[in-house]
Amino acid sequence: METLNYKVLEQTGYNGYILKDAPIKVMQFGEGNFLRAFVDYFYDIANEKAGYNGKVKLVQPIGNFPQMADWINEQEGLYTLYLRGSEKGQKVDAKRVISCVSDCVCPYVDNKWDDVLALARSEELETVVSNTTEAGIAYNKGDSEFDQVPPNSFPAKLTRVLYERYKAFNGAADKGLVILSCELIDNNGKELKKCCNNYAKDWNLDATFIDWMNNANTFCSTLVDRIVPGRIRDPKELAALEEANGYHDAVLDVGEVFGVWVIEGPAGLEDKLPFKKAGVNVMVVPDVTPYKKRKVRILNGAHTGFVLGAYLAGFDIVRDCMHNDTVRGFMNKMLHEEIIPTLPLDKKDLEDFASAVEDRFNNPFVNHELMSISLNSTSKWKARNMPSFLAYIEEQKKLPQCLTMSLAAYIAFYSNDIQERTADGLICKRPAGNTYKIQDDAWALDFYYAHKDDTAAELVHAVLSNTQMWDQDLTKIEGLEAAVLADLEKIRTEGAEAAYKSCL
Repeated sequence: METLNYKVLEQTGYNGYILKDAPIKVMQFGEGNFLRAFVDYFYDIANEKAGYNGKVKLVQPIGNFPQMADWINEQEGLYTLYLRGSEKGQKVDAKRVISCVSDCVCPYVDNKWDDVLALARSEELETVVSNTTEAGIAYNKGDSEFDQVPPNSFPAKLTRVLYERYKAFNGAADKGLVILSCELIDNNGKELKKCCNNYAKDWNLDATFIDWMNNANTFCSTLVDRIVPGRIRDPKELAALEEANGYHDAVLDVGEVFGVWVIEGPAGLEDKLPFKKAGVNVMVVPDVTPYKKRKVRILNGAHTGFVLGAYLAGFDIVRDCMHNDTVRGFMNKMLHEEIIPTLPLDKKDLEDFASAVEDRFNNPFVNHELMSISLNSTSKWKARNMPSFLAYIEEQKKLPQCLTMSLAAYIAFYSNDIQERTADGLICKRPAGNTYKIQDDAWALDFYYAHKDDTAAELVHAVLSNTQMWDQDLTKIEGLEAAVLADLEKIRTEGAEAAYKSCL
């Protein structure tokens, strides 16, 4: 079977949108599945719906897999993207051939770093996008030299790119770039800007360049949200798809249907970027923080809020939980009545986001295991659920019923018929009889093992008063200790599903 390229695609009779020739307007550090299923998808739609007429050049930020660039280039930048999931309760399996990518450069081979610097000097270049993993935005003094080919770290590479552009256009204020950082760290754009400034100082670059870098360029922090499995793992399914497509695709990509990109930027940036006109789910806001809070408390908080009790109730994957009236009802009551009222965004926006969460959890293409979500649940509950829990008490002057039950389910999960403490986990036994391994910080596992012979009342008191867990003594919250104890005993005697049902 022939490999995908423009000629092969035409021969298959593909009738979707394709843009073969256009100027390169975006330099993208990162060639992985996520960016290609997320950022490049949005740019592809912008080409079709907004007439953006721009290509994206991919730059590999590290040199450990140069074959990826070869695969992408052999396909002339084309690849097949499947967006799969559930939307308003309906199964979705949408295929699109992405044509916004021009090519991919591995700057570690064949003097390809020169190609990156050449693009930096281009009149058409407007934007730099990056996703170089959480470790990618880092500064280490002396780790990169100005004339290194290429510099080691991503921020050093970007600083060198910006300096090349500054020199090419004699520091023209209107030749700055929009820099969209997609790494999964807080304030990613601000942190990237700090790193670039540190490298500029290390290299003794002109003060006028540093001023241009900080003022002519727009470093944006962004929040990204799309689950990207990245590939089809079943060889038979993949073979059937390629047979239907009429070509082999070495870099085929898979993401969920839902996707939102929140960009923190100044007034006017939304009109400068092509996404608003294209009608895609990308927004420019003055502060990304409330949207991060929305994601953490609603999406992540929902996961951590119901999965531990659901596992004790006999469920193994998230989708099956959404097919159970009690577990789904518990999650939705927790979201709509206890979490959303504490958040500072438009209530309709929050309700819509929460409704999308149920669709996302009901994805028929993803078997998301509850045990994988359970990893490090102590810190997760503290980060994702505790803020909503405390805010609800502060505002409503009473305990939130579902979140309180969720806290009891956390304790039940970590203490259910403890068998042994192994080198890397705590072995407990499920009510159904099988054992399961809890994985968390060693001190948390040691704590529960040390309290394995406690009465329910002793355990609840020990957990709630543990300031290492919660940064505070939760027994001081009026009525909480008695409520959590009652919920824990209900889980242990009647089962977690019945306990969840008592909250509805």
